[in-house]
Amino acid sequence: MAFLQAVIEHGFLQHALIGGVLASIGCGIVGSYVVVRRIGFLAGGISHSVLGGMGAALYFGVEPLSGAVAAALLSALLIGWVSLRWREHEDTLIGALWAVGMAVGILFISRTPGYNVNLMSYLFGNILMVPERELWVMAAMDLLVVAAVVLFYRPFQAVAFDEEFARLRGVPVTGFYLLLLCMVALTVVLLIQVVGLILVIALLTLPAAIAAQYVHTLGRMMGLATLLGILFTVSGLALSYEPDLPAGATIILVAGLAYLLSTVGRGVWRGRRARLGTQGVRDG
Repeated sequence: MAFLQAVIEHGFLQHALIGGVLASIGCGIVGSYVVVRRIGFLAGGISHSVLGGMGAALYFGVEPLSGAVAAALLSALLIGWVSLRWREHEDTLIGALWAVGMAVGILFISRTPGYNVNLMSYLFGNILMVPERELWVMAAMDLLVVAAVVLFYRPFQAVAFDEEFARLRGVPVTGFYLLLLCMVALTVVLLIQVVGLILVIALLTLPAAIAAQYVHTLGRMMGLATLLGILFTVSGLALSYEPDLPAGATIILVAGLAYLLSTVGRGVWRGRRARLGTQGVRDG
């Protein structure tokens, strides 16, 4: 009740809730592709390379979010190109971008006078400090992602589930795969403000992974993952408010516990059904 009252009274909490909803839309849609395609490690490489772009942007006096978008898109295209042409080197490149991006970001931060709290909030997440202008940027990114999925739903589905079959059907796999990675890059930037780039992969994949346990079509998976993302962000905000805990970490903790309970619960349920089925065969 204290949290609900605070939401009514304080604009920054209203912005936090809106930001959580906007981030959940992106992570529900794109996270489903990441889980189905099994490119979580690739998304991790994109997210950690973002720090280099943000550090460089801050050093040159540019908005860090602009540097994040540029670095994320560049990393996505580079990883995608190498993945398509030299798949055996994909893991090495992702690991290199992961480390180099972080290192470049730290170097630029160290050369920037003073301690920049705003940049640290991108690193660790601070959903309570989302300004209104960034909400508009997040909404624009969501629109781009949703528009791409609506326009190219079937090609994306073919590329995500069966790349070789998509090639045989004449789908330009290379172009759609790179576009998908660019969507992952934009979603990573969306989530950075909410949970920080250190925890971004968890929020990108956990709602979709839970949804995949209960639905078996991509569209329903996206819808359920989006709802779960909203539930996790709102619950994390509410739980972190009174004890003054880090909101981003609390959101990830809620999502992680939900995934653990869902996985264990389904395992127990399946084991029970199997035992009941075996018992029924014996009785028969």
